[in-house]
Amino acid sequence: MIFSAQRTGTDEEAYQAAAQSMSELAARQPGYLGADHARSADGFGITVSYWRDDASAMAWRDHPDHAKIRERGRDRWYSAYSLHVARVERGYDWQK
Repeated sequence: MIFSAQRTGTDEEAYQAAAQSMSELAARQPGYLGADHARSADGFGITVSYWRDDASAMAWRDHPDHAKIRERGRDRWYSAYSLHVARVERGYDWQK
C-alpha cells in the first residue's frame, strides 16, 4: 500500500504518538512484511507498507484501532491523502 499525505501540523505530539502506535500495531498483524517512510519539511509524507497478500492488507484496513486513528487523521492531522494498492513483483537493495 502506498499512502501519501499532507499533514496539517495540528497537534504534533498526539500525531507522533498515534503514528508510533499504528506502526507497532501494523507490525504485529498477520501478513505484515515491513514499511518504508519519508516526510518532507513541509509535512508531505509517503509510507509504503508491504503485505503478504491483499487479504492481509484489507484486514489491516479494517482493524478497529486503525479505523479509529484513520478517522482522527481525517479530522485533525491531514489536509489530504491518497492510498494506492499495488503489487511489487521484485525488489532490489544496494548500499555502499
